[in-house]
Amino acid sequence: MRLLILGGTWFLGRTLGELALASGWSVTTFNRGVSAADLPGVQAVHGDRERPEDWARLAEHGPWDAVIDTIGYVPNQVLAAANALAPVVGRYVFVSSVNVYTGWPNEPLHDDSPVFDCPPDADATFGADLGYAGQYGALKAGCENAVVHAVGQQRAVVLRPGVILGPREYVGRLTWWLTRAARGGQLLAPGPAERPIQPVDVRDAAAFALALAAGREHGSFNVTAPVGHATFSELVDACVAVTDAGTRPVWTDPDWLIQQGVQQWTELPLWRTHPGVWAVDSSRAAAAGLNCRPLRDTINETWSWMTAGGSAITGEGEAGRAADHGIPAERERELLQAWHQRG
Repeated sequence: MRLLILGGTWFLGRTLGELALASGWSVTTFNRGVSAADLPGVQAVHGDRERPEDWARLAEHGPWDAVIDTIGYVPNQVLAAANALAPVVGRYVFVSSVNVYTGWPNEPLHDDSPVFDCPPDADATFGADLGYAGQYGALKAGCENAVVHAVGQQRAVVLRPGVILGPREYVGRLTWWLTRAARGGQLLAPGPAERPIQPVDVRDAAAFALALAAGREHGSFNVTAPVGHATFSELVDACVAVTDAGTRPVWTDPDWLIQQGVQQWTELPLWRTHPGVWAVDSSRAAAAGLNCRPLRDTINETWSWMTAGGSAITGEGEAGRAADHGIPAERERELLQAWHQRG
């Protein structure tokens, strides 16, 4: 297999490269060469996705059996890439998001739930009236359309991940919970403890993407752990156990947290009360070969990476998302005190 990865130095992209190289594949990566070092063993081609001439130059390094796009966000840029690469790639795997669904996170979803309507040649201003999350979802839907428009349905594979966790995570969700658990003391935990969650490990998502790149499946796939795969208490308890700092979770009422103005999804990462956020059916992906390891394994291996000196990509834009996650220590202490004094 000859594989092209658009990206290839961050979280999912780097994991894809590592697994592909370990399988004996020939791997080319395309990125700006700015945010992180290239993965040893790949053929690295540097360029900017906003410059059409760089796509033409990249195509000269082909052909490839498959391409996996981990960086596409603006439809007209993805369209330019797919048009340039269509003659020199076989299968085209695009990493999208569950945000493309108009019903996320407010209702349960399946692979055929309605998605945003966005043309394949839309620019970055499309959907500005939808708010940040809505615009992100609409643009990702336009990117999906761009890939299908350029290479056809039979060669296109669309992956729609929910939350991806694991070593090298840069968003700051699991890494925040681990860092907080390692600090010890009473930990503000959002109830109910048995709330189901379904994050997927980055290595499982990558292995599934590679299998589809090498196979014959086409169409779209939700990439999440099965509904009911884990609970919030399993997340918190595993973080407490692996950090071994004597941390004591204090489970609090979600309505009370909302009344106190605690920001869902960011101040307490992965906590969200919307009924559809952890109700994404991924049975189509499971039937196509997606296997999900226990959440505890993901947490233990992420902590091992962190304590071995691992650090995530940081910077501006997408690379700066970790700064938006986590509740300040003083704010947490105030909330815990108010919780114990209520009524």
